[in-house]
Amino acid sequence: MATSKTYSAKQGEIVPQWWHVDGEGKVVGRLASDIAMILMGKHRPTYTPHVDTGDFVIVTNVEKVVFTGRKWEQKSYSWYTGYPGQKVEMAAKRFQRKPEQILYDAVRRMLPKNKLSRKMLQKLKLIVGPTHPHQAQQPRSLDLATGRTVWPTQIVTAAPQAAETPAV
Repeated sequence: MATSKTYSAKQGEIVPQWWHVDGEGKVVGRLASDIAMILMGKHRPTYTPHVDTGDFVIVTNVEKVVFTGRKWEQKSYSWYTGYPGQKVEMAAKRFQRKPEQILYDAVRRMLPKNKLSRKMLQKLKLIVGPTHPHQAQQPRSLDLATGRTVWPTQIVTAAPQAAETPAV
């Protein structure tokens, strides 16, 4: 009786690809979850949890992402500075100061909390504006539709055209 073995990716076996995502009009949380999946490599059938099998992601127009509801006024980011009392900043103020930090923090918090996540996060390139300096890597455009993710590896073909038959 033949037994099948589970495939486990080795370091250096997987060649990372470069993807380009346009962030204009995208909801922050939904965009961040799709980006986190690509950075972790969960979109590949060769996903291995203890190996970095993810791809590079370039996100342009990060200054045009949106929040749903009243999160611009209600969402707060807090951190400890080493002094008594925490530093608290509202989302609108942080967005004015550093717009790419909103999406960066959303993706960072969706990755696993370990040393591998820091390597994954280095593969995320957030660009304010429509152009990016990574043309030499020839990134493939990735359309993350609202609500559904369509990966470029899925080939969508049009329905075959029926031959016209004359009406009798």
